[in-house]
Amino acid sequence: MLQKHNYDRRRFLETAAIAMAAGPILMIGGANAQPFKTGPLTSGKSSTKINASSSFDIKQINAGLLNIGYADLGPADGKVVILLHGWPYDIYSFTDVAPLLAAKGYRVIIPYLRGFGTTRFLSVKTFRNGQPSAIALDIIAFMDTLKIDKAILAGFDWGARTADIIAALWPDRCSALVSVSGYLIGSQAAGKIPLPPSAELQWWYQFYFATERGKAGYDKYRNDFNKLIWKLASPKWNFDDATFNRSAAAFDNPDHVAIVIHNYRWRQGLENGESKYDDAEARLAKGPVITVPAITLEGDANGAPHPQPSAYAAKFSGKYANKIISGGIGHNLPQEAPQAFADAIMEADGFSK
Repeated sequence: MLQKHNYDRRRFLETAAIAMAAGPILMIGGANAQPFKTGPLTSGKSSTKINASSSFDIKQINAGLLNIGYADLGPADGKVVILLHGWPYDIYSFTDVAPLLAAKGYRVIIPYLRGFGTTRFLSVKTFRNGQPSAIALDIIAFMDTLKIDKAILAGFDWGARTADIIAALWPDRCSALVSVSGYLIGSQAAGKIPLPPSAELQWWYQFYFATERGKAGYDKYRNDFNKLIWKLASPKWNFDDATFNRSAAAFDNPDHVAIVIHNYRWRQGLENGESKYDDAEARLAKGPVITVPAITLEGDANGAPHPQPSAYAAKFSGKYANKIISGGIGHNLPQEAPQAFADAIMEADGFSK
């Protein structure tokens, strides 16, 4: 199923203001959850949007190997939606999506992935591992700690891959899935297969990260680097400096560079992972089919490398739809087209009923 949607941005901004008034942030968590304030959430009757200077209230909770920073919006007894960001982005990709969902009665939880924002490793001895399966198991541990048996999972980039992995390997934890750019499960073997030159060109940063110069360069110029990625991945998105800078704070995480570099080097087989993830990675290498209800999304102006919908449609065996979001929408689809992303989550939820 291929559908096209063009969302009027002005109409969305008006809707977001109403949603903010109806869905205040709730501070929810386990006994070891602690608040971490990043600033006040701006809302009010005169507001037309959540502006780039506003921020979520952040909670911290120990889960698995990490102390995870996360935002938690909406009613405590609402159906849970977990939103997962990518690289080089953060939880503010969902700054307008979250209140829309909270206003509809969903409990919306947005964690910082390992290496981002206020998420920290509990031990200095833990290997700074960027393997896809390790990141997915972080979210499983996070759900366990918050006593969430099952959730709607939605994300883009690394977040979409993480949601795909959980839906494929632990379908009992995922009631429905929304994945930008579709089926993103891969393996080291797949990462070693040469692509046509034009496709390889799109992965220029992956080859840069394979060098020590690239690692040092990313560390030194991470904000300049990531702003360039934003522009290349979303060529028609006219974000301002305040919007970027709000997310750039997440890249100051002490483990950020190590996690990013390991992620891309591991994909090419240039660095080893950890043996405890071997079973999960072996299962993922077989390209498991996703059986949970799912919607895949793609922006019509996505400048980042991404597969065509026809290439992965067969990987979804449950109720499924693919939607192309038009209007110059790039890679950071939740932030560029928040109404479309929120609508897809609610539609996917309907698939599961």
